[in-house]
Amino acid sequence: MQSYILQIDTATEICSVSISLNGNTLNSFEASESNVHASKLTLIIDKILQDSGISYGDLSAVCVSKGPGSYTGLRIGVSSAKGLCYGLDIPLLAINTLDMMFLGYNKSTDEETIYVPMLDARRMEVYLEIFDANGVLLVPTQAKIIDSSSFEDFADRKLVLFGSGAAKLKETFSVSSNIFIDANFQHSSSNMSQLAFSKFNNNDFEDLVYFEPYYLKEFIATTPKKLL
Repeated sequence: MQSYILQIDTATEICSVSISLNGNTLNSFEASESNVHASKLTLIIDKILQDSGISYGDLSAVCVSKGPGSYTGLRIGVSSAKGLCYGLDIPLLAINTLDMMFLGYNKSTDEETIYVPMLDARRMEVYLEIFDANGVLLVPTQAKIIDSSSFEDFADRKLVLFGSGAAKLKETFSVSSNIFIDANFQHSSSNMSQLAFSKFNNNDFEDLVYFEPYYLKEFIATTPKKLL
């Protein structure tokens, strides 16, 4: 049976949509223009389906990156995914944003390496998880204020920090010989293809009525800098 899954990731500044078939990515599209989540998400979905030669009726499920991440981005992505699932009468799947980052990262063959996907929060705070090279979750999702002593428990291991939360930490760990910062990781909904298909096969569906994004922290409204 062919299972086409529409995949949506709006947890960061990147708006990403992809199509997978039985766990393999067929097509993906990423955009990072200002306000792209609100203004173009539905247009991107239409285009990627058209470019893939797939109709909405061919979809078996919709999978969304559930967070943590941008409050507004998550709300838009989840709302769009739920709307499609309601209209098409298909199940909703959801994947932790940090989990899909780990799955999409180009890991080395060194099994002693520790991987830390990070999403930028405010100031020196990040959302993170910590995995070993085999994908075992060592530290579950948390919001953490980072300083030079944050990873002392792993002082005897090589750590790779990557994602939107890692770039701002270059100076913090500039003298740490075991910590490497990779600021080049690109978010993509295609990173969820295998896990989305596994969830679909296991009937691991979300409740369309009660499902909400995984914000991790309460939303705090701030004044845009240009208005200060």
